[in-house]
Amino acid sequence: MSSTDMFHTEEMQRGGTIYRHRLSTRIWHWTNFVALVILLMSGLMIFNAHPRLYWGEYGANPDPAWLQIGNADGEGYLRIGDFRVETTGLLGVWEDENGATRNRAFPGWATIPSNYNLALARRWHITFAWVFAIGILAYAVWSYWNRHIERDLLPMKEQLKPTHIWQDVKKHARLDLPKGEEARHYNVLQKLAYLSVLGGLIPLMVLTGLTMSPAMNASWPWLLDIFGGRQSARSIHFICAMLLVAFILLHLAMVVLAGPLNEIRSMITGRYRLPEETGK
Repeated sequence: MSSTDMFHTEEMQRGGTIYRHRLSTRIWHWTNFVALVILLMSGLMIFNAHPRLYWGEYGANPDPAWLQIGNADGEGYLRIGDFRVETTGLLGVWEDENGATRNRAFPGWATIPSNYNLALARRWHITFAWVFAIGILAYAVWSYWNRHIERDLLPMKEQLKPTHIWQDVKKHARLDLPKGEEARHYNVLQKLAYLSVLGGLIPLMVLTGLTMSPAMNASWPWLLDIFGGRQSARSIHFICAMLLVAFILLHLAMVVLAGPLNEIRSMITGRYRLPEETGK
């Protein structure tokens, strides 16, 4: 996920190249990337231990699950409410690298570790949860100190007008991406997306993760009241994780459309070449 100290106007001498990302931002970006990949893959292994989600205080095999990944009669399936789709070969039933059939929710290539090991998956997950949480805390303190969020991510009043938002939606639908000077700043859709992740998804993931910890339940029992029990917290945690994956996939798609070499270079070196305006 790209999070920038937005587009400082310090120009290089040639070609409309600007210094876009500070070193601290680049380090945070790549640390987050590694941490999120490991958190996701280890989380899927944890989910494999009980591939069902519930609402409320309790959840066990006889209880009705709102989501389930399972297998029956040799076929894998995903069920959400009353909707059910066959997923043999991907979810529920799949073959490992040796050609052996496995009856687990997520395949080994998508999990850490690749072989079933709940204890080891929890160690990976908790370790990198700390890496992720410390990075987020450092980012929040740094952003408050240098006014990054106030200066670069908060939409201006005119940007929040429905007509302005609709124009941005139409431009994205036409793949009419910002060029020239316009590319120096986030558009309103980018701002709203980043703020939703930073102010919504990530805090929810952290708090619901804490709610699933028995030790935290003893220390902060009010978390259970906020989220309606550990099983509800587990469901919200899973939903937030999937939404974060969707955000990352959308982000990667936009990087490809905007010019992957330029975008990735800017997140490695900090230097970004402004896209030329049409007709120039």
